[in-house]
Amino acid sequence: MALAALVGTLLLGTWVAKASLETVKEEFQPPPRTVRAAPRPRPLRIVFPEGFSREQMAQRIIAVNKIAKRKRKVTTRLSARAYLISTRRVGPPKGFSEARGRTLEGFLFPATYDFDRKTTSRQLVDRQLVAFRRNWAKINLAFARSKNLTSYDVLIIASMIEKEVRVPRERPLVSAVIYNRLRDGIPLGIDATLRYGLKIPPTEAIRESQLQDQTPYNTRIRTGLPPTPIGNPGLASIKAATRPANVDFLFFVRNEDCKTHFFTASEDEFLARVAGPRC
Repeated sequence: MALAALVGTLLLGTWVAKASLETVKEEFQPPPRTVRAAPRPRPLRIVFPEGFSREQMAQRIIAVNKIAKRKRKVTTRLSARAYLISTRRVGPPKGFSEARGRTLEGFLFPATYDFDRKTTSRQLVDRQLVAFRRNWAKINLAFARSKNLTSYDVLIIASMIEKEVRVPRERPLVSAVIYNRLRDGIPLGIDATLRYGLKIPPTEAIRESQLQDQTPYNTRIRTGLPPTPIGNPGLASIKAATRPANVDFLFFVRNEDCKTHFFTASEDEFLARVAGPRC
């Protein structure tokens, strides 16, 4: 073999050996280390019960912020003050022109909302409005409109039902009383509206002087509906406000169990119940 050929063969062998060794190294290299993303922080949560007013929701924000700081060591961007400002400045959903210039009372859909430390009060309000529109789309307003009631009227009625009822089956019955008294031009006599207008706590008795107060929310002395919703109703109460029970009841009073009501079309029966033992 010529010297040049021998050198070439040796060099080629060296290259093949190196290539084979590199291949082996590549095949047996450990897999690259997987960089795992940090786990997402567990979301915070706020629960707004059905019937809560916007001011009660603001107070709930204060309470949740305290819990988040104490238990999770988290300081959130939610603030009661910013929430109240947002619910006063943001306009109502489409189709509720009567509510322009008022607060968002009635439209702040009650539900459980997840949020994180960066969520703002305005973002929370926007989520509530999205939830309201989604649920309102399930409502059939045909019967209410046949009684010359607007969408905003229905929302006001729903808020009163939510405040008065503790047993679900009574929602359409209370709705019927409201419809019947509106039809007959009788004051609704729902004390929850007076409590809302005068900011009377539920733990405090209504005084005789307050029963004669000229607030537009005093449905003891004023006919028709109060000017705004008195809280934020859930879907069941909204549905009841669109379709009352087919009954002739004009009165209801709470029973001794402090949960259910006695319903009647007779004023004499109503007054007898009021005079007897009750909640």
